[in-house]
Amino acid sequence: MADSYIYLDTYVLQQDMRVRLPKAILSNMKVEKGKTKFDIYLDSSDDSLLLRIHNEEDGGSNNE
Repeated sequence: MADSYIYLDTYVLQQDMRVRLPKAILSNMKVEKGKTKFDIYLDSSDDSLLLRIHNEEDGGSNNE
């Protein structure tokens, strides 16, 4: 799946644990500021995080 990754930008982890998302997601994904929820996954084999849009219809996260 790593072949389908598209680099958007680099951001610093803030003191209060926030990470800003690039504005490019607004034009490339179906998301709305202040409304869209993300599920966060950790891939410990390569120290990466994956954000997926939370699917409310599933009744939970998008576990595969």
